[in-house]
Amino acid sequence: MRGTCTECGFDLARADSGDGPAVFVVLICGAISCFGLLFTEVSLHLPVWLELAIWIPAAVILCLAALRPFKGVLVAMQFHNKASEAGAASLQTPEPPRGD
Repeated sequence: MRGTCTECGFDLARADSGDGPAVFVVLICGAISCFGLLFTEVSLHLPVWLELAIWIPAAVILCLAALRPFKGVLVAMQFHNKASEAGAASLQTPEPPRGD
């Protein structure tokens, strides 16, 4: 990801989506691929090698195609919700209110 927006110059360096997009993509695309594999197994009764030759590349292509849009959505959600990393100052518990 670029450090700044090419259109407005907004600082994108602090946006770190981490492993979030990869987790969502693997779970969603894995579910789609597994359903497709099971559906073709039950309905078409293809040989196992042919099903794997179809669905493993399909799963890889699906994951690679979905990763960039998911990363963009998660970075946009971080900026929209003003999310930031937790620092030591934010982890300290506040003092309880005094009963004056």
